[in-house]
Amino acid sequence: MSGREAVATAHWRRLDGEGSDRCTLSRVAQGWIMVGHAHWRDEGCDTTLSYDIRCAPDWRSLSADVAGERGGRPLSMRIEATPMGWRMDDVLQPGTEDCTDLDLSFTPATNLMPIRRLGAFAGDELRVAAAWLMPDLDCVARLDQIYTRLPDGRVHYASAGFAADLDLHGSGFATQYPGLWQGWVDDA
Repeated sequence: MSGREAVATAHWRRLDGEGSDRCTLSRVAQGWIMVGHAHWRDEGCDTTLSYDIRCAPDWRSLSADVAGERGGRPLSMRIEATPMGWRMDDVLQPGTEDCTDLDLSFTPATNLMPIRRLGAFAGDELRVAAAWLMPDLDCVARLDQIYTRLPDGRVHYASAGFAADLDLHGSGFATQYPGLWQGWVDDA
C-alpha cells in the first residue's frame, strides 16, 4: 500500500466548555495514523493544536507530534515510545516504561487504540497503562485505564476515579463521551 487510505473522520464538540476536535483515521503501509485538529478555550486561554498519532498494525501506540499555540504562544512536541519508556522531546518520562498506549488529554481520539484491541463480546475487558499527556501539556505520566465491552455494544471506560459509558461508531471512535464530548463520524 502506498500513501494513506482514509477510513473515517470523527467530529466532536466539547460539552464541558468551548471547543471542538476533528480527527481523520487512515490506514498506512506501517499501520495507522490519526491526523487531527483541536481548539478549545478554558480559563480565558485559547488553545489550538494539530496532532498526528502513529500506531502499529496491532493498534499499539508508537508516537505523536503535537503543534500549535496556547495563549498566543507557540507549542510543539514529539512524544514517542522507546524500549525505556515514553520520551517527550527526547526527555524520558518517568514511570512510563510499561505504557502501551498514548493518551492525549485534550482529545477523545486516543481512546480509539485500546477500543480497537478490546474483544468484541460483552464482558470482554482490556486493562492498559497509558502514557498520558497531562492537561497542562508539559509532561507525560502513567494513567491506568480499563475498557469493558457492554452488552449493548458501548464500552465502559474507567481511569483515576473517572468512569463513563462510551457510545461508539463502527470505526471505534467514541461518539458520546458523557459530560465531555459529543460527536459524529463520517465514513470515508
